[in-house]
Amino acid sequence: MAKLRITYTKSAIGCSVDQKETIKSIGLRKLNSSVVRDDTPTVRGMIFKVRHLVTVQEVAEGEAR
Repeated sequence: MAKLRITYTKSAIGCSVDQKETIKSIGLRKLNSSVVRDDTPTVRGMIFKVRHLVTVQEVAEGEAR
């Protein structure tokens, strides 16, 4: 399965509460932190909701760390 590297690039100050909770549920805590998640429709939906706050890159199978 494909993996996505999600990086928290812009602060959520001033954003709605549900967008802040979405950032937390993805697993992002501090600005410029990154997580690797499976490419599923659920994760894609969360990314879409906060697409203005994060950047997304596809990760090759071997470099998922």
